[in-house]
Amino acid sequence: MELSLISEKLQAGKAKEVKALVQQAIDEGIPASEILDKGLLAGMNIVGEKFKNNEVFVPEVLVAARAMNQGANLLKPLLAAEGVTAHGKVCIGTIQGDLHDIGKNLVRMMMEGKGLEVVDLGTDVSPDTFVNTAIEQNCQIICCSALLTTTMGGMAEVVKKAEAAGIRDKVKIMIGGAPVTEAYAKQIGADCYTSDAASAADAAAAFCK
Repeated sequence: MELSLISEKLQAGKAKEVKALVQQAIDEGIPASEILDKGLLAGMNIVGEKFKNNEVFVPEVLVAARAMNQGANLLKPLLAAEGVTAHGKVCIGTIQGDLHDIGKNLVRMMMEGKGLEVVDLGTDVSPDTFVNTAIEQNCQIICCSALLTTTMGGMAEVVKKAEAAGIRDKVKIMIGGAPVTEAYAKQIGADCYTSDAASAADAAAAFCK
């Protein structure tokens, strides 16, 4: 079967059809890694590009991600058996005092769409939790999100704690959210600021290469 069909159905957010097509591809003996790359990730990449160019919006991304997850769940055990590991590992969360998670969830989905493994810490995450998780789970990247100017200071704390823990040379720190700027990222010594979820996923994939 044509794996581009999986990509097309995923872009249209047809979760049931994506799941059925992935199962069909598995039954036909196509390697799971190929189904993942040429079907699911190829489709999610297109959704990410369209989102960046304002051709699709948050709801479309959410349904595409749901479709991707349906297919990915079928592939997970097979990928493990094939010895395929994620391209990298990221821990993500909204900074302490901030309960906003729509942006963070979008970033997580886009990153998963790039083949990265994402540890989602949720909202109201303390700087210590970010740093400890990165150490324990062996993450290459810490991603901090904030939607309030009052909570942004927590991002500077994450950088300081990572330095104190001696992981700054191993772990990249990415920040984002409405009040966050490139200038602020430089000021606190973070590695990367991106203005939207798709760009964040691109940057994370590049860091993990």
